[in-house]
Amino acid sequence: MKDVHFGLGTFGDVTHGPGGVPLPYADVIRNVVAQAVLADEVGVDAIILGEHHRDDFAISTPETILAGIATTTSRIILSSGVTVLSSDDPIRVFQRFATIDALSGGRAEIIAGRGSFTESFPLFGYELENYQVLFEEKLNLLSELLKETPVTWSGTTRPALSDQDVFPKSHSGNIRTWVGVGGSPESVVRAAGYGFPLMLAIIGGEPERFAPYVDLYYRALEQLGKPVQPIGVHSPGHIAQTDEQAIEELWPHYEASFGRIGRERGWAPLTKEHYLNEVHHGSLFVGSPETVARKIARVVGALGLARFDLKYSTGPMSHETLMSSIEMYGTKVIPMVRDILASGVTAHEAATR
Repeated sequence: MKDVHFGLGTFGDVTHGPGGVPLPYADVIRNVVAQAVLADEVGVDAIILGEHHRDDFAISTPETILAGIATTTSRIILSSGVTVLSSDDPIRVFQRFATIDALSGGRAEIIAGRGSFTESFPLFGYELENYQVLFEEKLNLLSELLKETPVTWSGTTRPALSDQDVFPKSHSGNIRTWVGVGGSPESVVRAAGYGFPLMLAIIGGEPERFAPYVDLYYRALEQLGKPVQPIGVHSPGHIAQTDEQAIEELWPHYEASFGRIGRERGWAPLTKEHYLNEVHHGSLFVGSPETVARKIARVVGALGLARFDLKYSTGPMSHETLMSSIEMYGTKVIPMVRDILASGVTAHEAATR
């Protein structure tokens, strides 16, 4: 089995302190740094920070926090997840991550995507009707900037560039950049067209249903003459000492977070039955270290993944609970998954082992 890396992701969900009182954003941000430091210490391969512009999340500029984490960690990959490229400036994105790369000695990584919310568009003066062209043109420009040579580029969303050099250059000379995809075949083919690694955001349903997208990605790479690239999955979950403890700890926070989003979007009310179905059959990686490890190994094997990122924070779950989940992920889950994969068991065997 090829080497697989394991990450932890968060949007900086606004957590609650004693008495169920929401913590100030400043405390949440400082806690995210502490969580990343612990992840680094217990052997997690990557920390992934998402960008949002809502009152229930504290992280709007992942790069700023990643820069802080860079100075307090030694080995962990420092990644966005995602950088909402459609409403950002690709030149500034490159410059910020080149700076993180310098601070960290070459550990910066970008996961670029459209994002799951649209608040950034009016906030930064973009029209939602330009959603498609903004992402396509800005991804095209970013792909040129990542070559770290003078750029000549033209499009409809910003002034053209003519033999323009951009500074600083990165420490590593090559900032790994993934494209985050939520399930659109067009997005999968687009990622292949640029030769970018593919990160699948799977937040509902059986993860194995994404196998056709994996096949499509590899076919597109081959047809376009691009080298084989890694595929990763980013999914939510929670780890506790027992399955029952993990399920009951996460449920009220999952309901608070996804229930609010569902009401905003006009979805049917979230039920615990739906939640439990996602835990037992879907894309919620919730349970004891053994249970979560078996499920991750099954999905890694079924989809041929090179990376699995667990979104470990959901809703107002406390910092202390998150720290416990992180510690078990690094010290118990990851070693178990690696042992299962090294043994060469099939995806079905991993699920029942």
